[in-house]
Amino acid sequence: MKIASMLLAATTATTLAAAAQAADPKAAEALAKTSGCFACHTVDKKLVGPSYKDIAAKYRGKKGAEADLFKKVKAGGKGAWGEIPMPPNAHVKDADIKAIVQWVMSIK
Repeated sequence: MKIASMLLAATTATTLAAAAQAADPKAAEALAKTSGCFACHTVDKKLVGPSYKDIAAKYRGKKGAEADLFKKVKAGGKGAWGEIPMPPNAHVKDADIKAIVQWVMSIK
């Protein structure tokens, strides 16, 4: 059952990635949900990790912010927001991570 759910999520994420890359905020948000990002993050409140609004505010206007966030999402990390580590997301396709990061950075 778990494998079937993972396959469905992967298929859905791939389908949504194309729409998200077209700068559709709803599609990118849906992609973040199917990729598991909402297990630790919400749009406007701290959960396990920081809210997407807080992330956007912290990195907005910084040179190379999207590239830096891409690396953090892909490889995981610890220390930027406290001691709770963010696990790596190597299972998420690069194009999907890019679309999600662009969506996060667009949140005001």
